[in-house]
Amino acid sequence: MVTDQPRILAIADSDSYVKWGAALLSRAPSDWDRRLLVLASPVLPSADQLSVALADMDDGIEKPAIVDLSALAVRVRGMQPDAVLISVRGPLVKVVVRAVVAATTVRPVIVTGLPGISVPATRMAIAHRAQADLFVLHSHREVREFSALAERMRVTQSFGLATLPFLQDPVTATCSTGDIIFAAQAKVPVEKSDRLTLLGWLAESARQDPSRRVVVKVRAQPGEYQTHAETHDYAQLMTELLPPPPANLVIEGGPMSVHLAGASGLVTVSSTAAIEAVAFGRPVLALDDFGVAPSLINTVFEGSGLFGRAADLIAGRFMQPAPDWLSNNYFHGVDSDTWVEKLRALLVARSSGVFPLKSLHRGIAGGRLRRAWDRKRALGRFDRSWVGIVALAVGMPSMVAFRSMRRLRRVIRRTRTTSDHPAQ
Repeated sequence: MVTDQPRILAIADSDSYVKWGAALLSRAPSDWDRRLLVLASPVLPSADQLSVALADMDDGIEKPAIVDLSALAVRVRGMQPDAVLISVRGPLVKVVVRAVVAATTVRPVIVTGLPGISVPATRMAIAHRAQADLFVLHSHREVREFSALAERMRVTQSFGLATLPFLQDPVTATCSTGDIIFAAQAKVPVEKSDRLTLLGWLAESARQDPSRRVVVKVRAQPGEYQTHAETHDYAQLMTELLPPPPANLVIEGGPMSVHLAGASGLVTVSSTAAIEAVAFGRPVLALDDFGVAPSLINTVFEGSGLFGRAADLIAGRFMQPAPDWLSNNYFHGVDSDTWVEKLRALLVARSSGVFPLKSLHRGIAGGRLRRAWDRKRALGRFDRSWVGIVALAVGMPSMVAFRSMRRLRRVIRRTRTTSDHPAQ
């Protein structure tokens, strides 16, 4: 029997995954027993980051405790959740799945997903989450692309549609005199020269109107961690900018929702904040000066009408989204969401007594040592087991050798291709 009040536990690690996990948990039925834990890992959010990530969490959900993997297992054993939302980085998913399954009498429904724009679909995202019973995505396009890729990979997976859970209800009002917000990203653009160039464009935009601030909205302060490591942070780059930036170009943290509430527009390369801005009724500028490519995470904006150039930023020209793009990309309406319905069906299937754990499709050889290696790589110093230390000592040289061999094979294949097809 499925209880009237299913117990659902969300487990999150980094800043973006805490934000997404807390927000999606808040969208689960309010009469469910909903709880959240933060798993201590090398990307553990600071107190300030955690406060920002939890800003939009339902008041009915208690503030999460921060636990290590051992304490997590104890909590899971005591709660015996009916469903677990695993909101963590890819390599950590299978580690958490193992801990949860080992701590439960009847293994829970395993739900997972990605915290923002997930176009294009990637093999690694599917492979890491192959044991999940339900993979939550946020647009019709994402569901189509991930479903097609999973089929090509021969991975059986159920994809559920959810409105991006931290979006405000769409509004149409705009603010023409507020701040211009730049949504900074750790990975895009990656090169220091490109980031300095972008910062220079923002500085020039600020000079054009000294009465209005241009805000570089960052996710982490120096010494804080993010889901993705940032090599060149904007605070440091500001000190290298020539000519020096104007006083109205500033760097700030805090919730994106607070910044957007008083903004006149948002500029980004590919941040999910562009979707948040559209929901706020704010115009957006998605810069394509660095190109449009999967590596820039901006192919999703093709056909959106949001692309523009540095000249548009400097002139203060922002874009409105194309209506036909909206329904296919994140603005489908909550009546189209399927994830809760699919989760309910999985809870019924679980209650039948036949609910086997799905298999991983890669990274399974090596037995106990491999599992220890997975745990040590994902948790770093937060895994204090002796077997993890041994696995790292054995596995690291093997991984280096494997990657070197793989690179060598690629070089050989390219050489053969060149020799078989000489230049005409």
